[in-house]
Amino acid sequence: MKRRTIEEFYQVDSRYIEELYFLQVELLKLQKHVHEQGLRLAIVFEGRDTAGKGAAIFRFSQFLNPRAYRIIALGKPTELERKQWYFQRYIKALPNAGEIVFFDRSWYNRAVVEPVMGFCSPEQYEMFMQQVCPLEKMLTEDGILLVKLWFSIDAQQQKERIKERQENPLKRWKVSPVDLAAQEKWDEFTTYKNSMFERTHSDYAPWVVIRGRTREESRIQAMRHLLSLIEFEGRSAELPPPDPEVLRLWDKI
Repeated sequence: MKRRTIEEFYQVDSRYIEELYFLQVELLKLQKHVHEQGLRLAIVFEGRDTAGKGAAIFRFSQFLNPRAYRIIALGKPTELERKQWYFQRYIKALPNAGEIVFFDRSWYNRAVVEPVMGFCSPEQYEMFMQQVCPLEKMLTEDGILLVKLWFSIDAQQQKERIKERQENPLKRWKVSPVDLAAQEKWDEFTTYKNSMFERTHSDYAPWVVIRGRTREESRIQAMRHLLSLIEFEGRSAELPPPDPEVLRLWDKI
């Protein structure tokens, strides 16, 4: 992989920081609007392992008022939760009035990760696929603003990022059994991912696919997309739309 020169690094980094700051200011305005209008905004961050979901959420929420947002990153279900309706623990985490909730992975674990890794039965998978669209329709009809983002990377990008995590002592904790199986099961993940898009993309809860060349580009485009969805007071006239070469609705790809 070609390394950037010092000059190139600082030039790119400077432009990124400048736009990130601008978008984070706009996100604060959006949060104020959500809070004052009593809106409920749920944003689902999905994608393959190492795609940059967690880092994107960090940048989205970095300067937001902590009283008016939550980050939900649920771990393995408990014994009690395994005997509940699958969606139950996610429904408890949905946003209240005036609140934004960021889902660092969501109920869509059952659409891709769980069947690939053998964490659910074929019957459980199929039941999920039959129930998820009616559920999301009920949520959106009740007024919840549901945004579904898929952060896309290719196999080589993932390989390099997994290696980086393994070699960096500050990131080694991020390496999970799912990460280690990601390359070996790449094609299986792809099959389930495509099925998820085909069966769960809808007018009321569409999938948005982000194909950035870098993590920084992906999160910038994701921020632009979110800010383009809702009108809010004080919105900058200079706010650019997302780049259609990087971010598109799934059915437009």
